[in-house]
Amino acid sequence: LEYSSEGRWEESGVCDCHLKEQGVEESVSLIHCMMEIAYVCEWEKRPKSNHCPSIPLVCAWSCRNLIAFTTDLKNEEEDKDLSHMIHIIDTDHPWDVNSINSGHTEVISCLEWDQSGSRLLSADGDGQIKCWGMSEHLVNSWECTQSSSVDGDPIVALSWLHNGVKLALHVEKSGSTNFGEKFSRVKFSPSLTLFGGKPMEGWLAVTVSGLVTVSLLKPNGTLLTASESLCRLRGRVAVADIAFTGGGNIVVAATDGSSSSPVQFYKVCVSVVNEKCRIDTELLPSLFMRCTTDPVRRDKYPAVTHLKFLTRENSEQVLLCASSQMGSIVECWSLRKEGLPVNNIFQHRSPVVGEKQPMILKWRILSATNDLDRVSAVALPKLPISISNTDLKVASDTKFFPGLGLALAFHDGSIQILHRLSLHTMGVFYGSSGSSQRVGEEPAIKRQRAGGPMLHFKALQFSWTSLALVGVDNHGKLHMIRVSPSMGQMLDMNTLLRHLLFLLEYCMVTGYDWWDVLLHAQPSMVHNLLEKLHEEYMRQNQALQQVLSTRIVAVKASLCKLSSATAARACDFHAKLLLIAISSTLKSLLRPHVLNTPDKSPGDRLSEICAKNTDTDLLRLLINYIDKVMINLKTEEFVLDGPPLQSLQQLIQWVGDFVLYLLANLPNQGSIVRPGFGFLRDGASLGMLREMLVMIRIWGLLKPGCLPIYMATSDNQDSMFLLFRLLTKLWLCSRDESHPQDPDETLIDECCLLPSQLLVPSMDWLPINDGVITKIQSKHPLRLQFGKPYTLPGVNPNAQVEVFRSPASQRMDHLRCLHLGISPTEDSKACTRCGCVTMLGSPNKTNAMRQWEQRWIKNCLCGGLWRRIPSTLT
Repeated sequence: LEYSSEGRWEESGVCDCHLKEQGVEESVSLIHCMMEIAYVCEWEKRPKSNHCPSIPLVCAWSCRNLIAFTTDLKNEEEDKDLSHMIHIIDTDHPWDVNSINSGHTEVISCLEWDQSGSRLLSADGDGQIKCWGMSEHLVNSWECTQSSSVDGDPIVALSWLHNGVKLALHVEKSGSTNFGEKFSRVKFSPSLTLFGGKPMEGWLAVTVSGLVTVSLLKPNGTLLTASESLCRLRGRVAVADIAFTGGGNIVVAATDGSSSSPVQFYKVCVSVVNEKCRIDTELLPSLFMRCTTDPVRRDKYPAVTHLKFLTRENSEQVLLCASSQMGSIVECWSLRKEGLPVNNIFQHRSPVVGEKQPMILKWRILSATNDLDRVSAVALPKLPISISNTDLKVASDTKFFPGLGLALAFHDGSIQILHRLSLHTMGVFYGSSGSSQRVGEEPAIKRQRAGGPMLHFKALQFSWTSLALVGVDNHGKLHMIRVSPSMGQMLDMNTLLRHLLFLLEYCMVTGYDWWDVLLHAQPSMVHNLLEKLHEEYMRQNQALQQVLSTRIVAVKASLCKLSSATAARACDFHAKLLLIAISSTLKSLLRPHVLNTPDKSPGDRLSEICAKNTDTDLLRLLINYIDKVMINLKTEEFVLDGPPLQSLQQLIQWVGDFVLYLLANLPNQGSIVRPGFGFLRDGASLGMLREMLVMIRIWGLLKPGCLPIYMATSDNQDSMFLLFRLLTKLWLCSRDESHPQDPDETLIDECCLLPSQLLVPSMDWLPINDGVITKIQSKHPLRLQFGKPYTLPGVNPNAQVEVFRSPASQRMDHLRCLHLGISPTEDSKACTRCGCVTMLGSPNKTNAMRQWEQRWIKNCLCGGLWRRIPSTLT
């Protein structure tokens, strides 16, 4: 089955050699939802200076969903050279672009993210390579941290050295209950190791003159560089790519740009000898493109424009594209072991040869396309899907195609998704109009193509789950495109949920950002996704559950924000993240009273005591006991200095307010889900609150100033004892999560009296997330502009969360649990994922609070990255 080059017609061949052409009108409804533009972001037209696309234009997408791309900034008044700019955005706030004047003297030819998605390499046509890192761990503030150069030798290929971490995603095991079977660790050696097997960081580049250069980052921060020729006879390299082998070697593919010349492959080994970097190269089997041996196409496609390994960890499959001014052709090649035929004379004389046939490596063509329109960009999938026969069959049966398709952009503005092995067309997209076109609209398309230069993509990149595609066109606009996991084929709801669940689990295990998966989650799916995700999580072993405990809560919070019906549950998940963090911090302050630490830490023993003792008056009994026998009791585990306790008072106050809010709103939890509802049946979280109340009350004996402050109507009332007693009753109802019980009438009646006994605080529950993910649930693409935040016309962006905010509109520092006032003057930073806000500068000088702040210096509670926001927008 083949589409024509325009994607308008399909041709099917059957075994009796009859060909039939038919219009694709009957499948338009399927193709229509295969790829859709989510948003388009463009530059503001300025009178003096303007961003224009660089030639070549390069783009890179990191696993943290950061996108980097290049433009040239020209000034029309001053006759100066162009400024070569690098722009970095996070996909949820594309307007908040950080534009870096790179300082490159020539056009930037390569951009490459590292495996953690937090550092970026850039290389130019003058041989300069720069490493960029976040300044103060902010995604909209970058600085150059390292640089190397090969003077005057343009860079054509660039890559970070491999760190030895490789996963395989098994579609066949997608129904398994064990994450270890779904996502298996593949044995893979790092490119270079330090003492103890730790991978060494660095990068490798290939130049136009056939030179390979390596830069190694030593542990002390210095750079170790070396260069070596790819082969003895150096020649021009126009196009190249870099891949890695499981044994720790590096493979470089290179060609001089002519389709009649061979595509050469080289093995590169990097080592450190006597504190110097050493590079060894070896020539591997080469290949000639099939189109050059075809008499019909011999001179039709003279230039090799694209050369890519299908994946960076697979050096045995390569994609080649040869082009002319009129069109292109794409070929996929595979390296295979083949037996070398041996003459019978040698077989009889040498029994060793006769028993074991010698093997050689040889490139064989896997597939090739027909004549295509001229290719302008190629994007390869990053999802490490297993391509075993069983996995491919299950993927075909279940219509799970992420990671199996590669994207080709053409000069007519269209994009085709081809199968990465067979190169069969899986779908067609027309970028100029924003969606696939119906047959009846063909005249409009032709008129659009006829007038002026066509809008087409000069750079194309897949996301790390292959569910989104970003393209930068020849006008410098950035297009975000949804890519259906089924490539537009009709799926029942359960199958679609399984596909999205599978990829969410992959993001949880790897730590990658899941924004591109949320692009496909409709509000009606949120409830089912939450339930299924929780079921799969509970099936894992205890060790893995502990590792993923905060990550799954962050995923649930992100899902809940997609629907107004589940916004209250998003409040609960954010509160749970803060609760877990405060609990671990307070428990870490406990210390054993003897030097030889027992099997269980003080925090574990406290949890055990609280879990076993179900007495509602445990706190009163414990305090009375401590008061009487304080002299003889070994209470060193709870004894802390005054300053640390006093500095943590705002966190302790938040815990006290949170318990009061939960209990006071218990009678109000009915058919309408309100904030706090998720905690009523969460025995683990309620037990955590009980433990913290015990610790806080004991610390209050040492330092009364650290206790939470309550506004009570009676001077004789002990608020801590009252809250602990009610909380214990509620905990007893939900302690057994498999058989939870409803709170009894006595408990509800006592909670109804709380507002008359204590002043119930208003809680700032939900951080405001101003990202686009909550605004692109409709099928209409958003039109955005770099530098201008987007709000829906006539809609209050905070409408759905106003009910969860304090009436005084006080701004909160969500990490320090402090009120910043209505109009904060301090510069702040916000999480790119959840919108959590905190001050950039630290107002605290005590070690305990500084340790708390340092814990979140790189990432938010939910694992998201930070971005600077001005004080007027806080």
